[in-house]
Amino acid sequence: MFIEPNISGERRGWIEVICGSMFSGKTEELIRRLKRAKIANLKVEIFKPAIDTRYDETQVVSHDANAIQSTPIDNSQTILLLAEGVDVVGVDEAQFFDDQIMHVCETLAAKGIRVIVAGLDMDYKGQPFGQMPNLLAIADYITKLHAICVKCGNIASISHRKSAEGPQVLLGEKDVYEPRCRKCVHEKP
Repeated sequence: MFIEPNISGERRGWIEVICGSMFSGKTEELIRRLKRAKIANLKVEIFKPAIDTRYDETQVVSHDANAIQSTPIDNSQTILLLAEGVDVVGVDEAQFFDDQIMHVCETLAAKGIRVIVAGLDMDYKGQPFGQMPNLLAIADYITKLHAICVKCGNIASISHRKSAEGPQVLLGEKDVYEPRCRKCVHEKP
């Protein structure tokens, strides 16, 4: 990723969005970028939705067990209160946040903060998910990651739910979801 040099000395913020299906490595990439920022002695704060307790109550944890400490929150506006004096803000599972998350990210970037957001761009039906389309629209940098289709081995962009029952938001892992390509998501199990 090319970062524009800042000759004037003032901090410039920007928004990076990491998106893709489940099992594509979004959280892994978010953790990697945040750990590198910490190595560079930047002040980093990480947030996740309080409803995401799959692996840990407070840590952001990838499917392959890499983790970084975070603050679980119920409301995206809370980020503005807790991100004072930071250089980098990380947000995981952005699709679960309220409709103010886009404005929160814009406000942080306008203050000179680097904002790194990760989330599912599509739900289990292959439809745009939550606030991710809005975040993608305002992003300065976008990284789209892909999983591997469990049926045919091609790239997968959809988090196929093994059972169509239930609400749009249904927390789960490999027991509930599997990555599939466009073709295989429409085939019978």
